[in-house]
Amino acid sequence: MNLTVSGTTFLAAGIEVIEMVAIVVAVGATRSWRAALVGAGGGLIVLVVLITALGTALRDVPLQPIRLVVGALLLVFGLQWLRKGVLRIAAQGWAVGQGEAHVDAGDVPADRFDWTGFVLAFKGVSLEGLEIAVIVVAVGGAAGALGSAVIGAAAAVVVLTAVGAATYRLVARIPRRALQLFVGALLSSFGTFWAAQGVGSSWPGGELALAGLVALYAATGVVLLHGVRGWQLPVAPTGTASSSGELR
Repeated sequence: MNLTVSGTTFLAAGIEVIEMVAIVVAVGATRSWRAALVGAGGGLIVLVVLITALGTALRDVPLQPIRLVVGALLLVFGLQWLRKGVLRIAAQGWAVGQGEAHVDAGDVPADRFDWTGFVLAFKGVSLEGLEIAVIVVAVGGAAGALGSAVIGAAAAVVVLTAVGAATYRLVARIPRRALQLFVGALLSSFGTFWAAQGVGSSWPGGELALAGLVALYAATGVVLLHGVRGWQLPVAPTGTASSSGELR
């Protein structure tokens, strides 16, 4: 047992697991928990098959094109959700939607499986899981302690998944309209981050740049929200009097 390798792998894989859990919880809270969990399970199954088939050859898997495709798709979905969140909050307020099963009854009919939520969770888990596998092979293989690297990565998955399972109810209490805006910002941030990596760009601060991207997208959504509210304000016909007796 190489404690240095296990600790290094735990920390490195932990960052990827946090991103994985964040996507699954976000999709489950705003779309469908069933679709999110099935998508996550499907992603893990595909990952196990790849690891079994490729083994140490995983270190040679080109991650850039995968990041580009997944990032671009997440960015498209994220911007759509951000737009919907802005429009719905502007029209109905922040508190509307608390306690609903879905963001909008028309988005996911109760008798149909939410394939959008499934695909988002599947892609997030697959990509992050693949990166965890590459970390394990790279760190463990370089140190000649692959078993210790596997233990460290597995511990990160178990611990951080348990934290996500323990806190998802807190996320579910957030009003759905507000949650949709935040999740739109979150997915847009992941999409931007991964797509940029896919074309060979590097981010200052590495994974910490994600926090800045989330803040940027969320702040942009709030700014747009105030602008949309201004557009939606009713305008009285020219020449009519307001309640105070003044002409508008």
